[in-house]
Amino acid sequence: MFRSFLGGIHPHDGKELAKAKPIEVMPAPKELVVPMSQHIGAPCTPCVKVGDLVKRGQLIGTSPAFMHADIHAPVSGKVIRIEERPHSGRISCSAVVIENDGEDSWADGLPLERDWTAMTNEEILNAIQSAGIVGMGGATFPAHIKLKPSKPVDILILNGAECEPYLTADYRLMLESPAQVVEGTQILARVLGVKRSVIGIEDNKPEAIDALKKAGAGTGIEVAALKTKYPQGAEKMLIKVLADREVPMGGLPMDVGAVVQNVGTVAAIADAVVRGVPLTERIMTVSGDAIAEPKNLRVRIGTKYSDAIAFCGGFKEEPDKLLAGGPMMGMAQFTDEVPVMKGSSGILALTRRLTEHGPEMNCIRCGRCVKACPMGLVPSMLSILSQRQDFAACRDSYGLMNCVECGCCTYICPAKRNIVQYIRNAKGFVRAEMAKAKAKEEPAKKEGAKA
Repeated sequence: MFRSFLGGIHPHDGKELAKAKPIEVMPAPKELVVPMSQHIGAPCTPCVKVGDLVKRGQLIGTSPAFMHADIHAPVSGKVIRIEERPHSGRISCSAVVIENDGEDSWADGLPLERDWTAMTNEEILNAIQSAGIVGMGGATFPAHIKLKPSKPVDILILNGAECEPYLTADYRLMLESPAQVVEGTQILARVLGVKRSVIGIEDNKPEAIDALKKAGAGTGIEVAALKTKYPQGAEKMLIKVLADREVPMGGLPMDVGAVVQNVGTVAAIADAVVRGVPLTERIMTVSGDAIAEPKNLRVRIGTKYSDAIAFCGGFKEEPDKLLAGGPMMGMAQFTDEVPVMKGSSGILALTRRLTEHGPEMNCIRCGRCVKACPMGLVPSMLSILSQRQDFAACRDSYGLMNCVECGCCTYICPAKRNIVQYIRNAKGFVRAEMAKAKAKEEPAKKEGAKA
């Protein structure tokens, strides 16, 4: 057994609802809504117009910005609208709306077959970039950028922990397509030039551990059984547990010689490199006690939540909350018309029985959130200072920006305080202030350069 990390919690995982359900391919719906912002970085601009006929895999959105990921048509059909539509991470976003023609015909030359071992590293990275691959565990960082670290790395860590309650999509992927995960891991190890590759999986998924050990036999890829504890799948936790290294405050995994990728991401990379296919679909879990038939689905990007839920039998009870993602880090939604995106790991619908937690009270200084925090912070003080709008103290005295927003503090709080939301508010304010300061510095730098 590997070492553990500081803090953490053991919430009821709810995985029994969908864990045993094999991945089903959901037919593409009649209308797909493809947001132009599905990644960390600059949003894309549509490169198609209303009335255009598109093929599956055709480029429909791109950007000149360095930090972006291209977006492709998930089906063949006609562009019927380009307009603002609801978005799971914000109120709305520009989206390309495609009317599915039902033919599902691919863009010219796709898919293809190629031997990745005969490709150069540059060709592999170009294939990943052209496919628009992002971190599919929810972070949505463009993969081609992450795979070109500016510092030397010696370990590749694959996140198969899937510690978020209710979500079982990664588990089913590892169980049903272990060879694809192994192949994607080999591709990344070659590109990064690392000698050690480790797939970390919580020990409550023994079948997935066995499947990957068998698929990876003889490749040198390690499969590590990790203690089941939330948030075991957080990037910094995995690095601590598997490499015994701590990412410094404000630092990145490459600062300690590591690159971390989700198993869903490496499977998509294998598809992009070997078959040349862009990221137009993903595996996700639709679950919760309000869903009639919880399932793991392979769905097209742009599928509306309402269509995915209908494919799972609809609601058997009125949901009190609809979440994009899991209950710990997921975002509550105001409509089921939001579309599935590249980073959509799950749709969760919960009834009032599970969401009711009573009124929020004042902090009683019990220290439970401090004990649970995996980053060694004092969440109670961060929430109190955020309420007082003393954001400078949050940043300077209590390590605000080190918070990974895992939600352990909120879950464990006996006063029912929404601690993580207070922290998010404070981080948002600090980021806005940093952006303003940077904007003011740019003209001054230009003037200095001219002088």
